[in-house]
Amino acid sequence: MIPVNLSFGACGFLGIYHLGVISAIQTHGRKLLLTMKCFAGASAGALAATLLATAPEKLEDCKQFTYKFAKEVRSLKLGAVTPGYDFIRNLRDGIEDVLPADAHKTAESCLHISITHAKTGKNYMISEFSSRDDLIKVLLASCFVPFYAGISAVEYRGEKWMDGGLSNSLPIFSFGRTVTVTPFSGPYDICPDDTGLMTTCVKLANQNVLLSMNNVRRLNQALFPPVKQKMELLYQMGYDNAVKYLRAENLFL
Repeated sequence: MIPVNLSFGACGFLGIYHLGVISAIQTHGRKLLLTMKCFAGASAGALAATLLATAPEKLEDCKQFTYKFAKEVRSLKLGAVTPGYDFIRNLRDGIEDVLPADAHKTAESCLHISITHAKTGKNYMISEFSSRDDLIKVLLASCFVPFYAGISAVEYRGEKWMDGGLSNSLPIFSFGRTVTVTPFSGPYDICPDDTGLMTTCVKLANQNVLLSMNNVRRLNQALFPPVKQKMELLYQMGYDNAVKYLRAENLFL
């Protein structure tokens, strides 16, 4: 049997879409989960992959934290770049609340996180974690957008790292089949469908994104989260798109 892997794309606060996808897979995708070998992600996609790999039962907690985090950022005059706001510290608090004590052991070899070396810009995929704190540092590094999330990149094993989405925003495994998930419309397995509007794609850090007004709007929402009602619609879109995929692949239960 060909190994099946699941990869979540970088997307900032649109990570709420990924949570909708995870909800649908948990509810209707047991056949898919039984064939799943590895999980991967960049930035918010790395958080989603980690949740599914290590603490799927914490989905609701993660969803509520995302709504709370987004509300906090919306309340700031300049959003996340407001002077004095510590984006990474607040993200770490949320991760700490979700990850179980043995998350690094559960994640070993099955979880692959995309990060970018701050000096060289080279991409690295990390899949070995010596401790829970080690895993958290990799996740924070994968989510660190320079200037948006702070000035100083995240330190991990003596070097500085930043957002994995800058160098590889939607990791593809070299073995088996990779089921791709992204909240941006494009040629992927689980994603919104804007193809009736446009057909031209642009490449953003290894991710082909359809050139559409909806995607332009989504790019803005990734950094400047919309109100909760719209985020709930994004969550539902992720759920519906995942159900559509499961039905198409005869994996719906």
